[in-house]
Amino acid sequence: MAKVVGTVVPAVTVEGLEGIRLLLLRPENSDGSVAGKIIVACDATLTAGIGTIVTVVDGREATLPFDNTFIPADATVVGIIDRVNISGAGE
Repeated sequence: MAKVVGTVVPAVTVEGLEGIRLLLLRPENSDGSVAGKIIVACDATLTAGIGTIVTVVDGREATLPFDNTFIPADATVVGIIDRVNISGAGE
């Protein structure tokens, strides 16, 4: 899970990444604390914006949401999170 903290506008795009939005994501724990360094990810949802909490896949699976699965992508946003419920939290 991560929060969208910015966007990336490339001056040049490699073949296969044309038209794919690139987002800056800050990985977070379920309590909202920072869980890692900021990463660049493709946006398969087309609707994630700054401040949105999203789900991310990485590795080979990051290319699967796209028609061309042979693109140089390490991470992709695949869902938008409305809320997080943790059973037993605060007990």
